[in-house]
Amino acid sequence: MARTSVPDVLAAIRDVDFPAGKDRLVAAARAASAPEEVVRALRGMTPERYADREEVAGSVRVDPDPAVDPDAARRTARAREGGRPGFSQHLREEPRTPIQEEFGR
Repeated sequence: MARTSVPDVLAAIRDVDFPAGKDRLVAAARAASAPEEVVRALRGMTPERYADREEVAGSVRVDPDPAVDPDAARRTARAREGGRPGFSQHLREEPRTPIQEEFGR
């Protein structure tokens, strides 16, 4: 299986005016006759608006699976938020419950 890289993806979307959504990036890559691996990597990104090429470079999966994973968007969003759920949960700040407020804990 051929692999793609971030420079390959950025070359395929060089004519895109930002901000741009995922669908526009995929369409631009297809219009530029980009390899299918590049299009697949763009399709694996979260469906949001990207402000510039740096955001695309940080969000694109450069080693996608042959079949597009339906949970890829969710995993990408989770990675942006700070990693896997349950990882270092005890170190994260949580709002106090009304009972904790009442008892001063």
